[in-house]
Amino acid sequence: MSGHTSAAIQSKTPLTKNQWRGFFAAWGGWALDGMDSYIFALVLVPALKDLLPRSGIHNDIGNVGYYGGLLFALFLLGWGCAFVWGPIADKYGRVRTLMLTILWYSVFTFLCCVSTSVWQLAAFRFLAGMGIGGEWAMGGTFVAEEWPEDRRKMAAGWMHTGYYVGFFLAALANFGVGSRYGWRAMFALGGLPALLVSFIRYGVHESRRWEHTASKVESWSITRPLTVLFSAEYCKRTIVNSIYVLVSIIGLWAGSVYVPAAITEILGRNNTPGAAVAHTISLATMLLSVATILGCVVLPPLAERFGRRATLGLYFACMMASIALGFGYAFYLPTDPLKWFLVCLFFLGLGGANFAVYTLWLPEQYPTECRGSAFAFATSVGRFVGAGFTFLVGAGVAHYHTIGTPVAITGAAFVVGMLFLPFGYETKGKPLPA
Repeated sequence: MSGHTSAAIQSKTPLTKNQWRGFFAAWGGWALDGMDSYIFALVLVPALKDLLPRSGIHNDIGNVGYYGGLLFALFLLGWGCAFVWGPIADKYGRVRTLMLTILWYSVFTFLCCVSTSVWQLAAFRFLAGMGIGGEWAMGGTFVAEEWPEDRRKMAAGWMHTGYYVGFFLAALANFGVGSRYGWRAMFALGGLPALLVSFIRYGVHESRRWEHTASKVESWSITRPLTVLFSAEYCKRTIVNSIYVLVSIIGLWAGSVYVPAAITEILGRNNTPGAAVAHTISLATMLLSVATILGCVVLPPLAERFGRRATLGLYFACMMASIALGFGYAFYLPTDPLKWFLVCLFFLGLGGANFAVYTLWLPEQYPTECRGSAFAFATSVGRFVGAGFTFLVGAGVAHYHTIGTPVAITGAAFVVGMLFLPFGYETKGKPLPA
């Protein structure tokens, strides 16, 4: 058996230098992307407590919840606008667009550190969201096209671990920097991903698949790939894919981004000192990150064995249960609520890897000429609706004066997602389209 396994490993297609460099560029961009995304969740409470009074708004828990939801909603609206990067990548190349998205979100995350009002912070978060959403689509598309067929599926799972390594990095930064120097220093760290652009600029060239279509799309208008997505052949799958991602957005964003605030409230019942709260939040974020990385690693073998739709359904079910139990039950326990909340948090992390399904599945459903647009559109457009749901969660927190119940309700979104699974376009066993 060991000899058979060894032969199977040796038969894998060798990877070129550009494939390795391109993978680490995409992975690194996605990791730093995740760090930038989660920085705001970690510093939400201290940042708003500082900026709300400067904006003429009382900083009680209701207003922190309301304006926190508003800022998350605006961030998602910015991410929704990230679909514009897709046509740019299809016409001008994945690597060029990848560099631009990383530079974009780095600059606007850094500018958050100089905000003097909640409205300035909201504007910078909106603009940062545009770049963060674009990086995932560009990196995922490049890896799918550049890596060989027998390796690209596992590469999709490993690439998506980057986002949650970024969560881990944000937690480490909050542990060592945020708890000591405050929320502005955390946003300043968010400008570091811009340094990655120089590595990409001098070390990675475009995928061969895109180069083969470059002459064809050169004469196309910039909006042509988007029209292909809604042709008779692709319209249904484009709509269904967008619904899947919307479900993921409602659940994961409502669940994971409110974890720091939920832990703050749980510890606040015992009058825990501020530094201890920051450290606990950092450790909880690390737990969430490790669990999600594990979910990403095991996802490709599951998708190959059971298919893309069934695997997405499994992750949806995990998310539904962990959000409902974590925020609707463990959060309110009179004894040891933190311990049981952290248990649910681990499974929330596992289920949160459902986003990695899209990194694997979306590129398999579209040809090279519109693949970047399809990826960017499906992973971005649902965020316009998701922004509304996120805002409603914030409004629910303000109304109920608690985080648990409003967030727990969002677990119901995954029931809707599972109802749509039969309509998905299954690609198990099919090669990446030319």
